[in-house]
Amino acid sequence: MQDIQDQSISIVLAGGHGLRLRPLTKERAKPAVPFGGKYRIIDFTLSNCLHSGLRRILVLTQYKSQSLQEHLRDGWSIFNPELNEYITQVPPQMRTGDQWYAGTADAIYQNLNLLEQSGAKYVLILSGDHIYRMDYATMLNFHAQHNAVTTVAAMEVGLEEARGFGVLAVDHEQKIVAFEEKPADPRGLPDNPQCALASMGIYVFNLDVLLEELLVDHNDPASSHDFGNDILPRLIKEKPVFAFPFGSQGGRVSRDRYWKDVGTLDAYYEANIALLDPVPSLNLYQRDWPIRTYLPQSPSARTVPGEDGHDGVIYNSSLAGGTVINGGTVVHSILSSWVRVEHAALVEDSIVFNYVSVGAGAKLRRCIIDKHVNIPAGETIGYDLDRDRQRFMVTEQGVVVVGRHDGFD
Repeated sequence: MQDIQDQSISIVLAGGHGLRLRPLTKERAKPAVPFGGKYRIIDFTLSNCLHSGLRRILVLTQYKSQSLQEHLRDGWSIFNPELNEYITQVPPQMRTGDQWYAGTADAIYQNLNLLEQSGAKYVLILSGDHIYRMDYATMLNFHAQHNAVTTVAAMEVGLEEARGFGVLAVDHEQKIVAFEEKPADPRGLPDNPQCALASMGIYVFNLDVLLEELLVDHNDPASSHDFGNDILPRLIKEKPVFAFPFGSQGGRVSRDRYWKDVGTLDAYYEANIALLDPVPSLNLYQRDWPIRTYLPQSPSARTVPGEDGHDGVIYNSSLAGGTVINGGTVVHSILSSWVRVEHAALVEDSIVFNYVSVGAGAKLRRCIIDKHVNIPAGETIGYDLDRDRQRFMVTEQGVVVVGRHDGFD
């Protein structure tokens, strides 16, 4: 019997602007934003595909995609097309008109020819900008076992958080009986009134049904061409659509039920810094479910004595290869590759991207520093937020974000 993975094709939506992550997305797409000191956000979705046995993947790109394309080329050219395996990035080709992708549904509609040529029975639709680990094979099997035309991955969230999601109501068999996109007053669960069942934006479609629904959507002048706003509400009324309970099924991945939309700077900062907890909610150390990425060759991170002979000091931090702590101090921070912290400098509660230098005596507190930034000697950031607001982005929670071109040489 043919494995369900062999009957499936995966589509990763990776063209979002990520406006709430600016300045980190000023020159890169949101899925290409670094995470955890060595990864890109899209690595989590692609690693899930890899470990779930899914070998046919289309990555739909659009917004400032050069960095993302290079990452896919360097880190994810791992499949053999002669075996009908591939990770292919697909920019807008305007095969159906002269417009860019107008929404999640339209992005797939414009590439229907690739789906029809694939010979797949099932289509797995994923977002490239969420942090989580999931065995998609369990969801595909759930979809087939329930004779669903569409299956939506869902998780319980608090009522306040649910206002930002599509909220589902299900019967005792997990069939979806109602759907509301970003409700002002979300419906609580019967057995847990303080929580609602939220769509994660992960879908399995029967290919024939998807083709039919996308054609209807394309010809609807009132449609916003979005799965949550347009396709799911209509489909739920007409055909069997089921909710797959995230984290409740088997599979090789540990059931940590961790899923984060790092769509704001504060959410992004908190998700990164939480990796330094004694027992992080997201277990990146599961050896049979590693997160794959691209890493250039680099020596090991190290500390060296500074000008006064005192060695570099590191407390509860994560350092990537090539990083040198030259007599400075790093506290509760995440440093990416090829970062240099000079004599008497202090980096505290911060996230530092590749190729950053922190000058002698400089101090950083609760900062995100984009790549290739040179922090001058003696500079202080994160200590006087009123002053910082005149120079940099400062979030609602007081995190200072220094972009790549924010005034330093």
